[in-house]
Amino acid sequence: MSARLGDVPRHVVVVGSGRLARSLCDSLASMRPPQRMRVTVLARNLSAALGVARGAQVRATVAGTGVEFTGEPFTAEPSTEPGGGYAADAVSMARLRPDVLVCAASTQSPYERVYAPSAWTELIATAGFGVTLALQAELVSRLAAALAAGAPDAVLVNGCFPDAVNPLLAALDLPVLCGIGNVAMLAACLDAALGRPGPRRLAVLGHHAHLAAPGPNSTGDNTAEVRAWLDGLPVPDVTGLLAGYRALPRPQLNALAGHAAAALVAGLVADVGEVVASLPGPLGLPGGYPVLISGGRAQLRLPPEVSAAQAVAWNTAAGHRDGVEVSGGHVRYPEHARAALSVYQPELAEGWRVTEMPEVFARFIALRDHLRAAPPTPAHAPRVLEESRCL
Repeated sequence: MSARLGDVPRHVVVVGSGRLARSLCDSLASMRPPQRMRVTVLARNLSAALGVARGAQVRATVAGTGVEFTGEPFTAEPSTEPGGGYAADAVSMARLRPDVLVCAASTQSPYERVYAPSAWTELIATAGFGVTLALQAELVSRLAAALAAGAPDAVLVNGCFPDAVNPLLAALDLPVLCGIGNVAMLAACLDAALGRPGPRRLAVLGHHAHLAAPGPNSTGDNTAEVRAWLDGLPVPDVTGLLAGYRALPRPQLNALAGHAAAALVAGLVADVGEVVASLPGPLGLPGGYPVLISGGRAQLRLPPEVSAAQAVAWNTAAGHRDGVEVSGGHVRYPEHARAALSVYQPELAEGWRVTEMPEVFARFIALRDHLRAAPPTPAHAPRVLEESRCL
C-alpha cells in the first residue's frame, strides 16, 4: 500500500454505482478512520456516480466524520485528458493513485433474474451463477492489470463474485487482495446472532453458494452449510442462527454486505495493526476463509483442526453448487452446469483456459444477447423469483 505523508487523506476508489457501491459508500461515510479519507466513485453514468457520492457526502456531513466523496466518469475507452474521465488503464490508475480500489461493477447484474427474467436468467438458475464467471471477471481483470502497471502499491478488493473470480485473477498472475460480500456478510450475521463476540473470536468458512440455506437434498453433504468456530470450537446449528438473516429482504442484505465491506476498507486504509475478518477469495483461493491482513497482505487464520488444503478442497466442492470450478489455470463446470450450457455452447461447456477469457467473454455476451430475447419457461419463472434472495 502506498505511503502517505503528513495529513494527505487516504484515497479509496470505488468502481460502480449499483447497490453494493452505494451501500459501501453510505457506510464509509459514517466511519471514522484514523487517517483522513477521500472516496472517488467511478461509473460510466456520471449522474449515477455523482448520486452515490452526494448521498454519501450528506451522511458524512451529518455524522461529522470528515470523509470526502466525489463522483467521476468512467469511460469505456482509455482517456489521458484531465477531466476526460478515467478508464481501466495504467494512465488512469497513475492519475488516481488509489490506496484501495474496490471493484463493485461487472457486465452481469445479479438482479437480472429478478427484474428481467428471460431464457438467459433461466440458464443461470439451472447451471448456477458460475456460468456468468467471464462476465463477472472481465472488468476487474482489466482493473487489476491497470493497477499493476500504473499504481502497483494500491490494494485491489473485488466485489464481483470473488469466490470464483479471484482464483481466475490469480491464475492470470493479476494482483487482488481479497473480496467483499458473501462469507463476510454471513460472518457478520453470525457475529450478531452469537451476541457480538467479534471477528477475532469467530472464524467462518463459507462460499458464495451458502448465501442460500441448504436445500432439502443436502443431508449428508458436509459442504452444504457454512462452517464456523467460536474460540476454536465448532458453532452448532449454523443454519438456525442464519435463518432469520437469510430471510431478510434483498435490499437489506445488500446493505449488510456493503456495511461489512466498509469495515474492511476502513481497516485497510488505516494501515495500522491488523485486520481480522472472514473474507471471500483471499490469496486467490476459491470460496471464503477467516483471514488476517497486515501490511496489505493476507494470511489464513484457520482453526487447528482444518488445514489450508482441507479448507480449499471444501470450498472447491461447495463451489460446485454455483456451477463452476477454477483450478490449474482452467475453468471447469460440474455435470449439472455442463449439461445446461452444452445445449447452447457445447465447446464452452467442456471448459476453457483462463488465458482464453477475452474470447470466452465475447461468446458469453453473444449467448446472453440471444437468450435475452426469449422468455423463461413458465414452469421456471417461480424458481427465479424464489432464488432472488441470493446476493
